[in-house]
Order: sequence, then C-alpha cells, then structure tokens
Amino acid sequence: MNLLATLRVAMNALRVNLLRSVLTMLGIIIGVAAVITMLAVGAGAELRIQEQIKSLGSNLMIITAGARTANGVRIGTGATPDLTEDDAVAIAREVSEVEAVAPTYRGSAQVVNGNANWATQVFGITPDYFVVRNWTLEEGRMFEPAELAGAGKVALIGQTVARELFGDNDPMDQTIRIKNVPVTIVGVLSRKGQNMTGNDQDDVIMVPLSTARNRIIGVEPGKQRQVGMIQLKVFDGESMSEAEDKIRSLLRQRMRTTEGQPDPITLRNMTEMLQAQEESSRVMAMLLAAVASVSLIVGGIGIMNIMLVSVTERTREIGLRLAVGARSRDILTQFLVEAVTLSVFGGLIGIALGVGGSWLIAEIAGWQTQLSTASIILAVSFSAVVGIFFGFYPARKAASLLPIQALRYE
Repeated sequence: MNLLATLRVAMNALRVNLLRSVLTMLGIIIGVAAVITMLAVGAGAELRIQEQIKSLGSNLMIITAGARTANGVRIGTGATPDLTEDDAVAIAREVSEVEAVAPTYRGSAQVVNGNANWATQVFGITPDYFVVRNWTLEEGRMFEPAELAGAGKVALIGQTVARELFGDNDPMDQTIRIKNVPVTIVGVLSRKGQNMTGNDQDDVIMVPLSTARNRIIGVEPGKQRQVGMIQLKVFDGESMSEAEDKIRSLLRQRMRTTEGQPDPITLRNMTEMLQAQEESSRVMAMLLAAVASVSLIVGGIGIMNIMLVSVTERTREIGLRLAVGARSRDILTQFLVEAVTLSVFGGLIGIALGVGGSWLIAEIAGWQTQLSTASIILAVSFSAVVGIFFGFYPARKAASLLPIQALRYE
C-alpha cells in the first residue's frame, strides 16, 4: 500500500470517530499554542531589552554622588551633588579605557510656547553627551562653542516636547520660555522611546551645561562647577570592570576619601544591568516554553491511549487485512500514520492559536512579542515526533497480531 492510500485510510478511520479524534488533539493543540506564545513573549522581551541597550548607548556607565551623612542622618544617593566638571575632565584625561565623558545637570521645568505649556525635564549637557548616549539630531544643529561657554539661550528638544508644544508645526528657530527664560530652538532630537523604567526619553529639553546652571536650574553659592551626574562611554573591547575600578580609585583620591570610608560615588554599569536582565528574560522564556511543552507530552500520552483503544476496537479488521495479504509493516505504517496525522493536524491548529494568542497579548496587555519561524518549526516538529514516539507502541502491537487470533476476537 502506497503512502497516499495509507493516508486516505487513516483520514477515514479518524473521521469515523471525529469527536474522539478532536479531543485527542486537544493536548497537542494546547501544547503547540502555549510553546509558540511563550517563545514569542520571551523573544519580544529580549528584543525590548536590546532596544533599550541601543537607546542607552553601548558601554554606558552613570556616576552619581554617593550617600552622605548630615547631622547624624544618612542622606540618599545623589542627595548631595559633590561631582563637578573637573571630575569629568579628570576621568577623560586619566582613564584610558574611556572614550567620552559627559557631565550633566538635570532639573524639571514648565515650558511655555504661546498658549501651550508642558512640564518636562531639562538637561544641561556638553557635546560628548551625544557620543555617550548614541543620540543624534533629526534636524537642526548642535550647540556652538560660544553658546557652551557663555550660557547661550539655545535648546534642543525631544520629539514629545515638540509634539506637545508645536503640534504639526515646525519648531525650528522658534522661541520658548523655560522658567520664564526665553530660549531659541536650534535642533530637534531623534526619537529614543522609553527607557528600561518606562520613562519617555523623548520628553526632554537639552541646553548647554552653563545655561542650565546659571540661567534655568541654578546652583548653590560656591558650586558653579557642580554637576548632578557624569555619564561616560567605554571603548569597545575594553574591560568595563577595569575602567570601573580606575574611576572609583580616581574619584576617591579627588574627594579625599580615606581608607575604610564608603565610596563617595555610586557607579552603575547600565550595559551589564541590561544584559543581565536580557539573560534573565531568555531563561524565563525557555522555562515557560519547557513548562508549556509538558502539554505536548500529555497530548502524546493521550494519542497513545486512544490508539491502543483503536487497535482493540479494530482487531477483527486488522486480522481480515492480514488474512487477505497485508504485511505487518503495512499495519504498522497505517497506525503510525494515524498517530502522526493527529499530531500534525493538532500542531497546525496550535500554530494558528499560538499566533493569535501572541497577537492578543500584544494588543491587550501591551507586551512586545516577536514570532519566529524557528519557534513554529520547532513546535510542529516536536508534535510530529510526539506522534511517532507515542504512536509506535500501539502500531507495533497492531502489527504483531496473528490473523487467526485477530479474526476470532470478539
């Protein structure tokens, strides 16, 4: 009997007990759908983290002032901004692993354009900020040296600020007021999206560092060189941990921190944090997929159970076919094809449900998902293997029946 005829007989046998066949496929359907959906959610989470790493900038470190004690009370990280521009200059000069250093000064402000107003974050920056953060302009120009040195009244705005203040109008060369200080927009930043904490990175205005300190945010008397944080980028191929050790040692010296005292700074390796999060997401996705694959195994057991019942019910049919010349391998192939057909059909339905489930999760929960051809092929292949593995014993049992005993079976 050729394969096409065998498949036709298998389809007829499954159609006779349609409800039973559908119920048998349920385990495979649920298993394949669950595996595809879990892998899509995991791949989406991994892609999201990769986008966050890209948006942050590669090999990024962020330095803030460490915790201090005032009047016997321990003040939180960054509460006393001890960092200065001179610290950033020293890091750039003395730590060879560092490619670029960007001292920044940040504050919140109300921004007004005519009748439109918007509360946003204002960053005082230097040109190296764009190197460190891997950020570009969508239009316009960077700050000029005279504007950086002389607290120029110029600004670069993010996409969100541009939309809220100007709508569909062109913001270039327009004047806005930041805390009643008029500044001219000289550029619009390219889109960045949300960061790892869900904050909108495009909801920002950037001004020269001197402008932020002297005109908009302000500083305490005697702290004209103060900055809130230092962001830096390490050269590709250089050791992040070695650079971190050198920076800590340098700043301890500059801040006259004695042996036994805690570090005067807090240094966060953002790239390592995100890579660890990416690895965690990958492991979680594989764990969820492994749990979901249990449904496939349960479905395979269901197939074996039903095929054993089918062999028992069709014993006389098997005996008749053997008596008229069918070979044992024909019977073996017949029942194996039936088992694999159940698995493959269940797998195809599971693919449809898995794709639909991934889409629903993305739409309803707002999670990013990513379907891959490899996960679909893996799920269907596994379901076919399950069909062969769990269908072999019933098929072997059917093929080993003796014609006389089978024909006498009541």
